[in-house]
Amino acid sequence: MNKDVLILVAAWVATVIMLILFIPKKKIREAQLIFLFKQFITWLIGLLVVELRLIEYPVRLFKYANKTSFTFEYFIYPAICTVFNINYPVGKSNIRKFMHYFYFCTTMTVLEVLCVKYTNIIVYLHWTWYITWITLFITFFISRKYYLWFFSYNKYTEGELLIDKFMK
Repeated sequence: MNKDVLILVAAWVATVIMLILFIPKKKIREAQLIFLFKQFITWLIGLLVVELRLIEYPVRLFKYANKTSFTFEYFIYPAICTVFNINYPVGKSNIRKFMHYFYFCTTMTVLEVLCVKYTNIIVYLHWTWYITWITLFITFFISRKYYLWFFSYNKYTEGELLIDKFMK
């Protein structure tokens, strides 16, 4: 097994562990929605980016089915977005909320840049790290707004989802 495949396997294992540790059982329904919505977004953007030859994924799963990275676009990014939304600092200051975005976007961008620099998993053709950071920020923001809309979030309930009131 070469280094790149080993990294992909480790990423899958680490992501599964992250989901188990950071998604409470009572929030699984919400997590599923976020995960599927983020997959939809990354499917569109991922296909566009690859077809426009901005990024290339030389080492990937399902090599003949799709030119995008199944691991990153359909599992890791949606899983991290799920953790981002479920653990969002509701009721905190705007600075704390921005730092939440900043931390997640920066961590993912740094990990991607390391993959670009030291592996063949991702190759930037006409892409840079700051485009990654900006697109992550935008997609996190869109997924957060969708999550709030879908579950009819009301800021006057102090961070509690309205649907949770009916489930009690």
